[in-house]
Amino acid sequence: MGRFNRLLVGPRGRSVGITYIHHLHDSLNEVTPVPSGKVKWYDADKGFGFLTRDDGGEVFVHSSALPKGVDALKPGQKVEFGVAESRRGQQALSVRVIDQPPTLAKTVKGKAKRKKPDEMVVIVEDLIKLLDDISNSYQRGKHPDAAHAKKIATVLRAVADDLDA
Repeated sequence: MGRFNRLLVGPRGRSVGITYIHHLHDSLNEVTPVPSGKVKWYDADKGFGFLTRDDGGEVFVHSSALPKGVDALKPGQKVEFGVAESRRGQQALSVRVIDQPPTLAKTVKGKAKRKKPDEMVVIVEDLIKLLDDISNSYQRGKHPDAAHAKKIATVLRAVADDLDA
């Protein structure tokens, strides 16, 4: 056993016992949760802002920590990030945007865009006719041609968006 211990070299070239190896192995396999929080504020012109951690405290975030293609963060956005201690406190590293907060503009725009019920009656009746035609094609064992199917899919999405607004 003594010979085996000499083969295990620890910090500063000293031989270590099996206990040290198990401790090292356990610490390498530990799973630490990724810090998460929300954007408190972010100034795109200055290229920095602050995040509020879910477990408390604030973290500085620089534009260099943002993911590719993201130029700015919006207040309320949920994010995950690594943390490093700097001279001035905690700084976010490798920010990942988890979800986008709902914007007021989208909500107002969506409600203003909603069609009147009498307009929807005509659209839904036409849609029913289109779907009946497709149903008849399927009953005959045929798919609708691609161009026709694409038009119907577009109409279905538009009606779904209007219903959801």
